[in-house]
Amino acid sequence: MPEKKNQINNVVQPTSFSQIAEERMQYAVTKVTTVTKWATVLAMVGMAGTASISAGRADEAFAKSRFKAMSDYLGAQKAMSFDYDVNLELVSTQQQKIALVSSGTMTLNRPDKVHLTRTGGFANVEMVFDGKTLTLLGKNTNLYTQLDAPGTIDQLVDVLRDKYHRPVPAADLLMSDPYKELMPEVNDAKDLGAGVIHGVECDHLAFRTKEVDWQIWIAQGARPYPCRYVITSKKVTGWPQYTLDIWAWKTGAEVVSDSFKLEIPASAKKLMPSEVPELNDIPAHFTAKGGR
Repeated sequence: MPEKKNQINNVVQPTSFSQIAEERMQYAVTKVTTVTKWATVLAMVGMAGTASISAGRADEAFAKSRFKAMSDYLGAQKAMSFDYDVNLELVSTQQQKIALVSSGTMTLNRPDKVHLTRTGGFANVEMVFDGKTLTLLGKNTNLYTQLDAPGTIDQLVDVLRDKYHRPVPAADLLMSDPYKELMPEVNDAKDLGAGVIHGVECDHLAFRTKEVDWQIWIAQGARPYPCRYVITSKKVTGWPQYTLDIWAWKTGAEVVSDSFKLEIPASAKKLMPSEVPELNDIPAHFTAKGGR
């Protein structure tokens, strides 16, 4: 009998009703707490997604408004001048990128005066537009051409592009309303923060269209001029880029007086516009094949 008693004493005693109720309550509380935690996490994820969309829209709005401010500022300037560097990328049939670089100066008086110089390894060009005639002199070749193009700078850019099939890269920035010229085809806009170009702190903006991506760095402060402009051709193999850097920016009374007249050497030969090699940024010995 004593042995049986010991066996009974070693058996686990049944759990009381109160203990069962307490365990079930603890389980329920744990379950509710877990569900609450997941609900909180999901809510936070949802809020983060909404914040990302809102931030994206805010970035797009700021990018467009900042570019509009630059456009309004440029359009309001009656006289401006600057120095510039150009880096034009070509992509060979072997998929090698080649960079052609040049530098120059630009003086502009609205609505109808432009004086431009450009010097590089393959060209030494001077161009003047006086509101009636565009004169372009290739100093290396001693060749020049003249185009009758009465009108404004905006009209000149259109004539070069549409009539003579000579679109001038970045010419949209010289027109009276760059925003109107560039923004209609934009399908994506981003504010990428700040950057420094030639010691000037800038807002860095990026825009996308169907055929090209373009970026622009706009000087912060009261004079929002373009410090760098990059165009990337998405439809061309290798995605070549055209980069324009601008500095020594002057406006109004800061601009040195210009006669907007170009002296043509007596020995220079006059050619048709299509015959002047230096009207192009691309040297003659670089030939395009199939737009590649």
